[in-house]
Amino acid sequence: MKNLLLLHGALGHSDIFKPYEKELSKHFSIHTLLFSGHGNTEVPESGISIEKYTNELRDYIHKEDLKDVYIFGHSMGGYVALCCALQNPENIYSVMTLGTKFDWTEEQALKESKMLDPESILLKVPKYAEQLEKQHGKKWKQLLPAIANMMVSLGKNPVLNESNLWAVNLPVQIMTGDKDNMVSIEESINAYRSIPNAKLAILPDTKHPLEKVRPNLLFDLMKDFWNLP
Repeated sequence: MKNLLLLHGALGHSDIFKPYEKELSKHFSIHTLLFSGHGNTEVPESGISIEKYTNELRDYIHKEDLKDVYIFGHSMGGYVALCCALQNPENIYSVMTLGTKFDWTEEQALKESKMLDPESILLKVPKYAEQLEKQHGKKWKQLLPAIANMMVSLGKNPVLNESNLWAVNLPVQIMTGDKDNMVSIEESINAYRSIPNAKLAILPDTKHPLEKVRPNLLFDLMKDFWNLP
């Protein structure tokens, strides 16, 4: 059976894919990867970076000896998947991204990173703080500044850009929601146009969090892109 690897976003968790696994398991062997610092994994002392997560993805594929891997990546997961496809394409068959931000600038990164202050979240959005603690344990307060630093680093030196996306030489589908406040339709179009063998889908009435995406809508796009029965 074909292998499908599901990749969560920054501050996300592989549990978000539970509503999809039963249906997708009819067509694939399902694999999920927790990026370091997330879930029950430790926040690396050396910090978090896209390059580190790209290496973690590559190492997982090699450790599990996966061939012709289909990847679906939400948000940061999609970014990491494309970085891996750029550097180690030999084991990857295709990539779908949803809500992946491509247009990283210093200004944008600083704005996003300032929203990841643990004390502010505890004060202003306590329910989100509860969710973070449930998913990542007490160390969620360490994870937030580590992710913020990763964003600032991306803003200064984006790993993906129009000058290297053209070298992603495998089938890719870029997807974004029309009500995504983090990712613009324009940057998704630019990424789609930069990748030679890419398709584009704009999901109607769809926000950034995967929990807000209608599963049937996403299933239909997956079936179409992957030619599933």
